[in-house]
This record gives sequence, structure tokens and C-alpha cells, in this order.
Amino acid sequence: MAFHDEAPLLLRINTARGGHMGGGECDEAENQRWPPWLKPLLATSFFGQCKMHADAHKCECNMYCLDCINGALCSQCLAYHHGHHAIQIRRSSYHDVIRVSEIQKVLDITGVQTYIINSARVVFLNERPQPRPGKGVTNTCDVCERSLLDTFRFCSLGCKIVGTSGEFRGRKRHAGGKKMKLKLKKAAASDSDDSSTITSGGSDKSSVVQSFSPSTPPATANSYRSSKRRKGIPHRSPFGNLIVEF
Repeated sequence: MAFHDEAPLLLRINTARGGHMGGGECDEAENQRWPPWLKPLLATSFFGQCKMHADAHKCECNMYCLDCINGALCSQCLAYHHGHHAIQIRRSSYHDVIRVSEIQKVLDITGVQTYIINSARVVFLNERPQPRPGKGVTNTCDVCERSLLDTFRFCSLGCKIVGTSGEFRGRKRHAGGKKMKLKLKKAAASDSDDSSTITSGGSDKSSVVQSFSPSTPPATANSYRSSKRRKGIPHRSPFGNLIVEF
């Protein structure tokens, strides 16, 4: 009873993605790992106006039926899904979230960081890339590198799907090897720079010390005149020799 909104390109998850891993067996294993409604849920756009109940007071599409898997629903649409398992999607900072109390009944969310929003613990549906991790961050999402607490691996359900796939694990190991080689090269280059700096440090020390002492300003015409100027003839006070007797 609900119409599909066009999902953003970033949120689309191809269920046939495992085809690059080596045949139909990999496709089937990858799809069986997750419930059939999970990937369509992550690719659905929520909080739009329901086209079937546009005149209703509450026509915002923030519900999803796990049995029908037919897109976002509004509260009026739930009348046609009586007895089905429907979940409610909420929003935080323009991102879709779902309460842990609802999703953990039907899905294993181990490794996904949870947040407390409006006194309720929630998880995000899709990734939220961070342009620059904060200072002192020791743990980030395996997929989008968002800052996380040390006990979690993923920032969202979508990142867990991508991060636990066999294709991603192989790509991550390969990328990790390249990063390690790059770090070793940088470390070797910094060591050589430090050694050259220490060798030439003795000869440059005197110049460094001299640079801290201020240079003597050049002589000017005014300063030359002031240095050659003689003092005038001293004059005594007119009553300097006067002795007063009582």
C-alpha cells in the first residue's frame, strides 16, 4: 500500500554484490547471512509524505513492515498490515535510527555502537562518514572510519553488512599491507632526516645562538651629532656663597 521513494545512491546495497567473490554459492551464502528485509530496509527513504494518505493528519512514512518488505509506511498504512511485524524508524540529526529494543529482537547488532537519544538507546541504519577524526581517537569504524568507543567495530547496521562481507575483509587486508609499507617508508625517511640533523647540529649551533642576539643598529646623523655635542658652561647659583648668621 506504500510507494517506494527513490533511495539515495549512497544507501543502495546490491544484494548480488557477492557475485564478484566467486559464483552463485557465494551469493547465496552472503544473502542467507542476513534477513531478507535488512538490505531493502537500509535502502528505503523514510519521512516522506505518504501518497495514499496525503490528506490524513499523520501521513509521515516512518514505519516498515518486515513481513511485506514493500517500502516505507505511514501510521494509516498499518491498518493493512494487521498482525505483521512492523518497526518504527526515527530520526536524529537527519539520520535514520531505530531503537535497540525493537531491532535486537530480530537482528544481531553485536559490534555496532549504540547511542542514547531522547532517553532511548538506538542504532543508526546507515553510515555517517566523518571528514576528520577528532584528536586522541583510538578506535574508528572499520568501514567509514567514524570515531567509535573501543568496544565497537561499526557505526551503523549498513557498515556491519559491508564490513563483515568476505570481499571487504580481503580488500581491507590488502589495503592494510599497503598502509603498513607506507608507514615503514615514512619512518625510515624520518630516521635519515634526524641523523643528518644531528650530524650538522654542531656547526649550526653557533649560528643559531648568534641569531638570538640582537644586531647593533646602524649609526645615523642624529646619533653622531648627539655623541659629539659638548656640555655648556656650568653656572653657580647667585646665592650659593651667601652665609646667613644669626
